[in-house]
Amino acid sequence: QVQLVESGGGLVQAGGSLRLSCTASGRTFSDYAMGWFRQAPGKEREFVAAISRGGFMTRYSDSVKGRFTVSRDNAKNTGYLQMNSLKPEDTAVYYCAASTNLAVIITSYAYWGQGTQVTVSS
Repeated sequence: QVQLVESGGGLVQAGGSLRLSCTASGRTFSDYAMGWFRQAPGKEREFVAAISRGGFMTRYSDSVKGRFTVSRDNAKNTGYLQMNSLKPEDTAVYYCAASTNLAVIITSYAYWGQGTQVTVSS
């Protein structure tokens, strides 16, 4: 089992940047692919980005491609989501999650963090 804790959320103006971190504990972090999801008020949780166990493959949703970058440092048991050119529609609670496979589907992820709020003002 792996425990995940997100950090780095906050309030930022449109066009600004934030970097989210996801720190893992428990089982070996490099045994898991890592995904980022978000959930806005009144909406379903949606896929944002994912990175393979070794960090060599990534996936992005169309809505964030070119603006967000997912990465990881297995030596630090930490994953990151660099978010640039933020838009008000990026406002949501952001979650990191761990899966045995690189996936974009929520049900593929067995372990979840508690989430961190990102608010983008216009």
